[in-house]
Amino acid sequence: MDLTALPTQSATNMTTDQNTPLNSSNLASSDNMTSTAKAEDGTSQKQANVIDPNAIILAQALTDTAISWRIHNCKISEKTVSQELPLQFLYHYDSLDDAIKQAHPLTPKLLAQFNTLMSAKEAAAALGISADLIATPWHVKVIGSLVVFSEALQLAVRLHWTNTAKTTEQIYTQNKADAVIAAFKDWQFFGRVDVLYKNDKQALISIDEYSIDKDSSVDDWVLTIAAGNDYQLLPATHALSILSKLEEHKPKLPWFEAAILERIE
Repeated sequence: MDLTALPTQSATNMTTDQNTPLNSSNLASSDNMTSTAKAEDGTSQKQANVIDPNAIILAQALTDTAISWRIHNCKISEKTVSQELPLQFLYHYDSLDDAIKQAHPLTPKLLAQFNTLMSAKEAAAALGISADLIATPWHVKVIGSLVVFSEALQLAVRLHWTNTAKTTEQIYTQNKADAVIAAFKDWQFFGRVDVLYKNDKQALISIDEYSIDKDSSVDDWVLTIAAGNDYQLLPATHALSILSKLEEHKPKLPWFEAAILERIE
């Protein structure tokens, strides 16, 4: 797979000087622990001592806005946008106006059905009110993936995204399209992370920041990602560290959201 030939759906306007060496020194930012950072405790000192100063640190590279990252192959793998799915009775009841709740207080019989799945029409029948008085939400769940890549680094990372970790997100809007947009207000990355790295001239490493401590072996938290022609699945703890860093910096990385919103609209 030739990274330089990948088409793009969205790209930043940021550029990187092709003559500047790309390594852990110039990829570092003030809020990342790096091999060139001043160590203030035993943990950061240990990290500084064992990391190759010329290595590219994956999490830092992915969140560096000075790199011209591009988005390729942003696609949807699962999509649910429906008003037909049932909800627990308690959600139907909570959506009612206060005046209707006062006119139809909860009885022991209704309380017993609080966790029962039912349609808005069935909830209305249980309350003895018109079905028009209960709003029917849109159930929205969209799962997709994308590849973010840098030609300069010869690095591509495949990520997965969704609007919610729940079965679906319930959105109360009249319009289906508005429901989908509203559901992605707090979208998130999740799941596996796959890396394709084709530069055999410079080391690429991943740091599992959750496993770093003063007594741990470097093999417990530093992973060297070999150059090759195939995607490599990151171990779960390294993937979690990458996703956490992306979530932390997401407001500064608008190309992700732009590509996702373009795909779901």
